[in-house]
Amino acid sequence: MDNLDLKALLMGVAAGDRTDFRVLYDATAAKLFGVTVRILKRRDLAEEVVQDTYLRIWDGAGDYRAELGSPLGWMVAIARNRAIDVLRKRGETALPEDFEGREDENTPDPFTSTAQSSELRALLACLGHLPVDHQRCVLMAYYDGYTHEEIAGRLKAPVGTVKSRIRRGLARLRECLDDG
Repeated sequence: MDNLDLKALLMGVAAGDRTDFRVLYDATAAKLFGVTVRILKRRDLAEEVVQDTYLRIWDGAGDYRAELGSPLGWMVAIARNRAIDVLRKRGETALPEDFEGREDENTPDPFTSTAQSSELRALLACLGHLPVDHQRCVLMAYYDGYTHEEIAGRLKAPVGTVKSRIRRGLARLRECLDDG
């Protein structure tokens, strides 16, 4: 998201600009997916929630208010709330420990302040440039905390392939961050 103005992109989305929507999606999808996977603990449900989140972003981009938080914070809140709704519909009320007590709208969203960091924006932009299989492995290892073996099992891929994807993904991230 380095050099991307998410506010401007949201304004474009509010006006129906599909190109702005695609750029916004490419820049933020990994983050929203990570948030939903952490809450739901199921990739299939997280994918559905992210899809629904982007439909809501498309329909509600005009409702975004900069004075209430960052664009990424607003989008993360939508994803988080949708994921919590899915948990409730499934009869599950227990949220991961690090999400307890954040359902109150007045509770500051930790992603709002973090998302304003230029380092995070640069990292997310670079992450968005990785091939999807590399991105997935890196996120599962460093965001979700899975071991190489757990990732291999979840992706039904050889452990060596997973290790290679992570190694190559990290090398490309380093290269991208050094260039930025």
